[in-house]
Amino acid sequence: MKKYISFAMMALIMGFGFVSCDPETNEEAGGTAVEKMAGFWDVNIIALDDNTGAELDNVGTKHMMTYNTVENIATEMWLDDENDFWGMKMKVDVNYDARTFASVAKPYAAGTQETATIIDGRVLEGAAKNVHGMPNDSIVFTVKFSDNKFAKYGFQHTYRIEGQRHTGFSPENE
Repeated sequence: MKKYISFAMMALIMGFGFVSCDPETNEEAGGTAVEKMAGFWDVNIIALDDNTGAELDNVGTKHMMTYNTVENIATEMWLDDENDFWGMKMKVDVNYDARTFASVAKPYAAGTQETATIIDGRVLEGAAKNVHGMPNDSIVFTVKFSDNKFAKYGFQHTYRIEGQRHTGFSPENE
């Protein structure tokens, strides 16, 4: 019996030994390098006249995402329309301190030679208001595509995209 008690005590002591060897860190979990520009956005897309910049048509409300790249640096981020509009998923150049982004003509999706140019992209903190009147972040940019896959519907190459961070509230839910 003494043998079994000794064996149980040794197993218990060894168990505590393994638990006590677990290193503890006091590191705080942090965000990404483009944390204040990243998000899920509800955007309105407006077709613009390629020559004058005048508004031609309201394409409608779509969803878009911005998020960090795998390198997690403050000088670039992904701009992704989740195939909800043009099939655009591309890296854009970022000035994080100014909360601006842009891109010269780059392929707008994997496997395409067609390009998109992002002009005057901005994330404006607290510049929008949600349906309850609370401040919300806003996004705005112009995009010019090299192809016109919606020409048969009368849409143009150039679009202004503007909207706000998704909150889960919409006028339809009220």
